[in-house]
Amino acid sequence: MTGSDKDPRVVELRSAVSRLRRELAAHPAEFRDRDIAEEELAALDAMAAGGAPEIPRLRRSLLLIAGAIGSVSALTRGLTQVREAVDRFGGPPRG
Repeated sequence: MTGSDKDPRVVELRSAVSRLRRELAAHPAEFRDRDIAEEELAALDAMAAGGAPEIPRLRRSLLLIAGAIGSVSALTRGLTQVREAVDRFGGPPRG
């Protein structure tokens, strides 16, 4: 067990990212920004695997993923779970 495995936020993020990656892989429709979503999900997983991820980078990846798959209703639940997991690292920024 690594240090990152002890942080429940990291465990939750990795789990949510893994689920959304599986859902995206199984989704039959091709869409223009699918590659962006796949790359950013891989980046989120790598950040989480490395321990304490940088919050601004987490949020950037989340925005890119949301923009890439936001209109695919079948992936909404998985995207919401990833967003909630990212929010556990510090909540949304204040405007």
